Amino acid sequence: MPDNPKIILSAFADEGAVSKTAVEQMATLAALGLEYYSPRFVDISGSVKHVMALNKAEIKKLNKIHADYGMGVTSIGSPIGKVKLLDVDDGTHNRFVPFKKYLSGEVQTSIDRAHQLGTKLIRGFSFYHPAGTDPWDHVPQAVDQLSQIVEQCGKAGVIFGLEVEANLIGQNGRLLAALSKQVNSPHMVCIFDGGNLCCQNLSPVDCFAEYKAMRKYIGWMHIKDYAVDPKLTWSGVVDEERLKNFVPANVGDTGHEAILRDFRAHVGRLERKMKKLGVPGVFLELEPHLKGGGQFGGYSGPDGLGVACRGLCSLLDYVGIDYDLRGFEHIRAARGF
Repeated sequence: MPDNPKIILSAFADEGAVSKTAVEQMATLAALGLEYYSPRFVDISGSVKHVMALNKAEIKKLNKIHADYGMGVTSIGSPIGKVKLLDVDDGTHNRFVPFKKYLSGEVQTSIDRAHQLGTKLIRGFSFYHPAGTDPWDHVPQAVDQLSQIVEQCGKAGVIFGLEVEANLIGQNGRLLAALSKQVNSPHMVCIFDGGNLCCQNLSPVDCFAEYKAMRKYIGWMHIKDYAVDPKLTWSGVVDEERLKNFVPANVGDTGHEAILRDFRAHVGRLERKMKKLGVPGVFLELEPHLKGGGQFGGYSGPDGLGVACRGLCSLLDYVGIDYDLRGFEHIRAARGF
């Protein structure tokens, strides 16, 4: 019987840290047995900053803490692409940044962080279209701007991961597939996130269909889930500050069991693809938001991150996808496994 495919477990460590200090984040991950994470919000020198805002001394200190805890960086948890596509007043508080300035500023900063922290991956998004408009109408401009971001990433030897998320142009699997097909670059992959689909009041059947639509382009996965509120009147827009129903992946309405069971057959192919790009393997990354989530982050607490990790591991065991947790190799060796 062939061996099970193997993925690499990762997490957004700020989800599991009360104070957001780097040491607390690394200690929480190490206790869970994880060896990779994506930095987002972190306290290095007495104040919480986004990883994009760290100075050179703080980056050096963070790398030292990584070495102390044996931690690698999965991706830069950047907010690239969470800005308005057009400079119009649509009643939202989203920023607009002139695109040339955006490329030379924040996009370049995300690339610099990837180099400085030793990762090939940058997480990003697909721009906010004007509220109330059809996202499909804005695909051509989004493709143009994403292509320029991806070209800049490719020249720097890094990969841009386009995450599916509500309220953005790439709000479902079909739209992400369309964006990916038209950008048509090996330096862009998609990031599947079931919770970001399910919170749009999608059923497990709908979530599977959106996953299948984007499956060809997936590079890695974020793992969060959501319990749909049947009393919610769906308006077609997610109020991100009111999202309260995030749950572990083994009890939510996304249907992660069916998705991961299907994904199992594609891990080997994807692993070969990602390794050719300089990535160590296929990441499944916990971003559970169990105690709340918003537009730019979420929180689960150390207990919640542990619950989410164990829930994901139980699903992976059930569908036949292998993973490693640090420390278990000593147990296996002692027992002769």
